Amino acid sequence: MAYKGHRMNPDKFEKSQIKIYLLVLPMVLLCGLPIIFIIFHAFKPMEELFAFPPKFITLHPTLDNFAKLIKASRTGSIPLSKYFFNSIFVTVAVVFGSLLFSTMAAYALSKIKFKGAKVMMQINQIALMFVSVAVMIPRYLVVNKLGMIDTYWAEILPLIALPVGLFLIKQFVDQVPDSLIEAAYMDGAKEWQIYLKVILPLIKPAIATAAILVFQQVWNNLETSNYYVNDDSIKALAFYMNTLTSTTTTNTVAGQGIAAAASLIMFLPNLILFCILQKNVMNTMAHSGIK
Repeated sequence: MAYKGHRMNPDKFEKSQIKIYLLVLPMVLLCGLPIIFIIFHAFKPMEELFAFPPKFITLHPTLDNFAKLIKASRTGSIPLSKYFFNSIFVTVAVVFGSLLFSTMAAYALSKIKFKGAKVMMQINQIALMFVSVAVMIPRYLVVNKLGMIDTYWAEILPLIALPVGLFLIKQFVDQVPDSLIEAAYMDGAKEWQIYLKVILPLIKPAIATAAILVFQQVWNNLETSNYYVNDDSIKALAFYMNTLTSTTTTNTVAGQGIAAAASLIMFLPNLILFCILQKNVMNTMAHSGIK
């Protein structure tokens, strides 16, 4: 006898879905409204920025805030494009390096038997408990000892190690059946071939999630530019935006518009990256080809 109950994923709207919408809609609004506010806030004219009560939707959108931001950036000796280049270069280098080392380390710790593997993983788990402020001084001493002060290496190397990324990726690698790796060995595959052709394709959801975590850490990072770099031509965009908005907002009322525009510029790359990778982020190992 065929089952006549409701389908899990009906093609059309059904009344049974109403209770699901009632549960999900408040959470969607809670998460989505701040994003909408940031976007609208950047295009508000001066009178709407200081309106009371505050207006959520921009009634008369304008680009004046962005024009003021560009004008304020021209007063400095270093063009805004240079800060953009620094952030893009450092972010790409850190994301690529972090994912490369995290995936290789996860494969080694999960599937290769060697002495000290458990101890290394425990050290990584302990590192999860430390915030960046707790290791600020020893990290500076290491950077200084290696002679990386005032170089791009000071912006890149301290951020490559992401304990939560390694932990997340290893959990996915643990779910890869050993039989797949053994079959690859029997076919004559080398370790690097197994890593590239077996492991990486099966852990795409974890890689996408780790990429977002690394990107957010680097793109919004102020620490490296603050403590390891004195040369303004090497500093990141986040540091410059923070400096620009803090000085303008304390000196002029018009600085509020500049701060709103800067917030949107720093936020948009995070949103765009998540929209691109969201399918992989939402996938589970069941959807990535592992049975």
